[in-house]
Order: sequence, then structure tokens, then C-alpha cells
Amino acid sequence: MWRKRSWGCHRQEWLVARIKGSSVGYDAVGVRVASKMYSRSIWRARAVPRMLTASRSFSARAAASTGWRLLSSRAGAGAILGALGVGGYLYYDQLPTRQVFPERSTTPLATLESPLYGGEKELKLAVLEIQRDIGKENVNAQEADLELHTDNQLNYTRPRKDYKPRYVVYPRSTADVSAIMKIAHKYSIPVVPYSGGTSLEGHWYSTRCGIVLDTSRMNKILRVSPDDLDVTVQAGVGWKQLNAYLQGHPGLEHLIFGCDCGPTAHICGMINTNASGMKATKFGPMKMNVISVTAVLADGTVIKTGRRPRKTSAGYNLTGLLVGSEGTLAVITEATLKLQVKSPSETVAVVQFPTLTNCTKTVSEIFKKGFQLNAIELLDSEMMKLVNHSKSVSKEYKEIPTLFIKVGGINKTVVKEYLKELRAICDNHKAASFEFAKSDAEAEELFTARANALYTMLEYCYTDIHEDAKLWFTDVAVPLSKLASTLEEIDELCEKYPMKHAMVGHVGEGNFHYNLLYRPEELEMSKEVVSKMVDIGLRNEGTCTGEHGIGLGKRRYLERELSPSTLDMMRKLKLALDPKRILNPDKVFKIDPADEDNHLSAGEPKELNT
Repeated sequence: MWRKRSWGCHRQEWLVARIKGSSVGYDAVGVRVASKMYSRSIWRARAVPRMLTASRSFSARAAASTGWRLLSSRAGAGAILGALGVGGYLYYDQLPTRQVFPERSTTPLATLESPLYGGEKELKLAVLEIQRDIGKENVNAQEADLELHTDNQLNYTRPRKDYKPRYVVYPRSTADVSAIMKIAHKYSIPVVPYSGGTSLEGHWYSTRCGIVLDTSRMNKILRVSPDDLDVTVQAGVGWKQLNAYLQGHPGLEHLIFGCDCGPTAHICGMINTNASGMKATKFGPMKMNVISVTAVLADGTVIKTGRRPRKTSAGYNLTGLLVGSEGTLAVITEATLKLQVKSPSETVAVVQFPTLTNCTKTVSEIFKKGFQLNAIELLDSEMMKLVNHSKSVSKEYKEIPTLFIKVGGINKTVVKEYLKELRAICDNHKAASFEFAKSDAEAEELFTARANALYTMLEYCYTDIHEDAKLWFTDVAVPLSKLASTLEEIDELCEKYPMKHAMVGHVGEGNFHYNLLYRPEELEMSKEVVSKMVDIGLRNEGTCTGEHGIGLGKRRYLERELSPSTLDMMRKLKLALDPKRILNPDKVFKIDPADEDNHLSAGEPKELNT
């Protein structure tokens, strides 16, 4: 648009001066306009130096006899500069389109125009080309499949009624994904990456109603290197599938993949949300378990972010950039992951305390003493009530805050020594009870209460609250030193509202899920509680998400957590890699100034019987 407006204005100005018949005006305007066009041509396209280089093929005599005569008057100077400017401008105008970034280091939302996506005609052409490249059998538009890829029923609100993908495509290789993205880029078709479908914040809602790219059929384990403790897998491999594979192959039984989030989660989704799980206390979140990835960019370009060494200083940390990017920068197709060695000996201790503060101070001292625990999980008194109510374990616990601790070592003697030290620390913080498993079977039984916490809450929702009740998973994390005061403040907040609540926490990382169990008519009230809960976490130097990610559901919280300039920098990176904004649009932050932030729908609440 700049070129058309500028050329039109300058040409009109020049012609007006010429019509007036003033040679002085003509010369002045000519020189001024030519200078502007000349300087802009130099700055934008470097066209004039190219033209001058080409002109050296002319004879010096011709240049002298013609050029110097013209330069003898102001009109001549204007004519030459004008010719150079127009020539440079036309040269640049005929160049292939290229991305030209503004000088700013960030991209504020207000500086953008709304993205332009292909319409119905372009979508159909794109699908025909995708069918040609990856096979018709890998492109689906059946209603049942579209519904499956619209909502997983786990989010606290539903997508809007008009948010439904038009097609689902199933690549089987990186080459397939590259072909799909090249076509989508060509026709400006929005693409939402999808795999396990377990995310909780509307990460894969089709806000722009284009194509869902489902990598679940890319489920091959490509290579295991036990000596290097790493593995390379396709994007659609599940973490439980990977661990079952290792357990079932001789020589690999001692190995394990460390992250253990949702049971049906796939590797690419775990990378995209920087997922964690209960073992993160020892092994860390996904960002600490990914060595490198193969990914496809928005235009179909295939990249590999690194090789296999555990450490490297070779260039930008592109692996770290893609971990947690939620499919907005690239489609991850393969990953090289770290494998961990299982503890030869492991047991479980269950410790109950009179207050949450006793629990959190115990955890803090455990880590300050240098303990390396396999897991340490906290269930509050409300969660323990649900555990007892569910009858999911053979014994009944006191309904007070409880720590579930996994202790591992190279042999049973080491584990016993760990338990002695742990018991002493717990007793110093007024533990009400301390028990530990005497066998593997008993250890599994003791940890069942924590492992089944999600299903315990869901069952209580549907059977004891209402068949249409919902469970809102929250995901605040704070520094460990702030954990006690944060939990106490949130507990006081929740007691002021009628909704049932229950908390489970990965307290080794200061990450907790204060979950609300609510009836449909309590949705707005629940939103208020969660908003205040996030504010409490942020006041305590925390984050609105420890492991679930932002998606659509937490965009407004991210705006509270990070500065506008930080979000603007993220937006700049997004536009650098995806200038058409076709990859998972609207997730994490706004990409459209017309975005009214109305992507989520509460649905139609049913009439409830009180």
C-alpha cells in the first residue's frame, strides 16, 4: 500500500506543478520528488546502485556528452534524479513479495491489521491438493470426527457453536506435514495441530474453522539408545506407550521417560505445553527432557533444532523456543528425548499433618537437606475427604493435609536410611502420622489415593453434586518459600464461596491445582474465584500456569503476569515465523486487533433440581 499511495501523491504533485507552467516550480518539485524516490529506492531496494553498475557498460563518451549537458540546469538535474528514482521504484515494485519488518523490536497488537484467511474456494482447493499429496484416506470431514476434534469436554467452558474444524488431516511423516503446511500456506488456510487431545485450556479450539492437523498416526518409536539414555520418537507417541515399550524390551526395562502428565497425552502436546506431572520433582518438566525436535514451519519448511548431545552452545536455543509454544510457531513431528534410570529400590511414605503450613514447611526443609525424592505430592483435607468418600483405597485416612512421598535409592538399605531422616524432619513439624510401605504392592496401594485423585473428583462431581456438574482445573505455581502463605490465603478465599473445592499439588515445584467442583449455574461465581486465585499467586511472585499452558482460557491471566512489551516480543516472534498467522490462531496471545476475547462459551445450562 505504501508504494501505491506514495507514487500517486508524488506523480500528482509533479503534474500540478507542470500544468501551472512554472519552470522554477517544475524544477523544484522535480528535484524534491526525485530525491525522495531516489532515497527511498536506495533504502528499500538498493535498486539505484544496480542500475549504476549496469550503466558502466555505456561508453564514457556517451555519458559525458549526455549526462553533463543535462546536469547543466536544474531541470536537467531533476530529470536525471527523477529517472533514477522512478527506475529504482519500478525495479523494486517488480521484485517478488518479501517480508519487510518494521524497525521496532516488538509488535504491539495495535500496529497489526486483521489476518486474511482463504475462503471456501481456497479451502476446497487446498483440501484437493492435500488429498493428492497424502491420500484421500488421510483426509476426513465426517461429522463424528469433526466433533471429536472440536471439544474434549474437559475444559471449564465449551467452544463457541461456530468453532468447528472443516477437515481433519492425518499425516504419517514429517514429509506429509511439510506438504500439508505448504498447501495451507499457499491458500492461507488456518491449521490447528492436534494429537492426544488432553489439554485443558482450549488449546486446539478451531477459532478460524479451517484444518485440524492430527499427528496421532505418527506414533512410531524410531530409535532407542540405552548407552546414551535417549530416544527418538514421532510426535504422536504417548508417554505411557513409550514406557510400556521400554518395559517390554529386554535390556531396556530399567529405563523410563520421566514426565507423566495426562495418561493419554502425546509427546508433541507435552512439548507444546511444557507439561510436567508427578515425577517432575526429580526429572523436571518437558523443557528439561527434550534434547532436540524436528518441526515444520508455517510455510512447510522443515527444521531440526539440534543433534543428540546433552549440552550444546551451537546458536540460538530453538528447542527451548518451541517447548511451550503451543503449536503457534511450528508443528513438531519428531523429538529426541532424555531417558531416565528407574530407582532399583523404591517405597512410598504417607505423612499426615494438622495444617497446610506444617506440610509446606516440611517440604521446604526436606529439599534444603538435599533429598532427591522421586515424587512428593500434597492433598489437602478436602481432597482427603473425597478419597475416603470414594472408597478407592482399602483404608480410611484422617481428613487432614497429607503428603505422599516416593523415596528411591540404589538398594533397600539406602531407602531405609532416607526414611529415617524423613521421619525425623516430619516429626519436627508435628506430623500426625507417618507410615511407609513394606512391599511393592503396599507401595502401590498407598500411592493410589494420589494417583486416582482426578477420577475421584470427577466421580464426586457427577454422582454427588449434579450430573451436569463441572470440574475446573487450576494451575498456579509459586516459589516454594511462598507456598504456605499462598495456600492459606486461597483456602480462606474458597471458604467464602459455596462451591466444593479440593487441592492436589506437586509441592516439590510449588505447583498446585486448587480445583473447583461446581454446578452450571455457579460458573460465573467460579470464574470470579479463579481470577482472584490467580491474583493471589501473582502477588506471591508466581505464575498462572505451572504446567497446563495458556491456550485460550488463560490469555487474560498472561496479560496480568507479563508486561505488555514481553507479550509484544512474543507476537514479533510469531509474525517472524508465521507472517500469515495460520498456525493455531488466537492461542497464547491476541494476533488480531479485532479480537474481542469472546472465544469461550458457557453453553446452555440445564434446569437444575435443588
